[in-house]
Amino acid sequence: MTKLIALTIIIGVLYGGWELFLYWDRVKNEEETTKKVAVSTVVVPEQLPGMTQALETSLQAAQRQGAAGYRNFLKTYGHALQDPRKGWIEMDYCVALSRENPSEAKRIFNSVRERTGPSSPIWKRVKELEKTYQ
Repeated sequence: MTKLIALTIIIGVLYGGWELFLYWDRVKNEEETTKKVAVSTVVVPEQLPGMTQALETSLQAAQRQGAAGYRNFLKTYGHALQDPRKGWIEMDYCVALSRENPSEAKRIFNSVRERTGPSSPIWKRVKELEKTYQ
C-alpha cells in the first residue's frame, strides 16, 4: 500500500512539473512575440507605400522649409500621393502648421483621421495626435 501511495505521489509530482514547464514555455513565447510585435510596429515614413522615390528629394526640401514647404509640396504633388504616405505627410504638415493656423491644422488632421482605419500603419500616430487636434 505504501508503494502505491509513493508511486501516486511521484506521478503527481512529475505531472505537476510537466505542467509547470509547459506554462513557463508559453509565457516565454508570449514575451518573445510581444517584443517582435513591438519592433515590427515601428513605422519608418520613407518606407510607407504611396509615394514614388523620385519625389523623396522634393519632400526633403519641403521639410526644410517648414509649413510653407509642406503646403507647396502637397499642392504640387498631392494628386500623385496615396495613403498611407500621404496621410503621414499631411500629419507632418499639421504639426508644422499648428502654431501658425491651428484651425487649418485641425481640419487637415480630421481629414486624415476620417480616411485612416485601425489597420493602417499610421493609425498609431493618428491616435497619438488625436488629443492635440480635438
